[in-house]
Amino acid sequence: LVGGPVPVRRFGGLVAGGAPVAVKVPPKARRPGVQGTMQSADGPRLKIGVSEAAEDGKANKAACAILARTFGVSAGAVSVVMGASNREKVIHVAGDPEILTAKLVSL
Repeated sequence: LVGGPVPVRRFGGLVAGGAPVAVKVPPKARRPGVQGTMQSADGPRLKIGVSEAAEDGKANKAACAILARTFGVSAGAVSVVMGASNREKVIHVAGDPEILTAKLVSL
C-alpha cells in the first residue's frame, strides 16, 4: 500500500477472532473502493472511498461491504466498532488475525 505502514490496530495485542482496521471513509467518492493508506493524527489509516452519502449509516455499510470483499469474508464478519459518525473509524474484520493482516499487506 502506498502511504505508510499497514493500518491494523491491535488494541492490547492480537484481537481474538479478528483484526481491527483503522480507516478513513470519505463519502460521495468518485471512485469507490480501497484507495491506499494515509497518515492521520493517530497513525496510518486505510482510505476507503464510498459513493454513498454519510446519512443513516449508508457510508458505514458501504465501507464494511468493501472491506468484506477485500478480505474475502462475509458482510456479517465486518462491523464498525469505533467512529460510526466520523470519517475516521475502526472497523473490525472477523477471522484469523494473521491471515487478515497478510491480506492487508498484500493490497
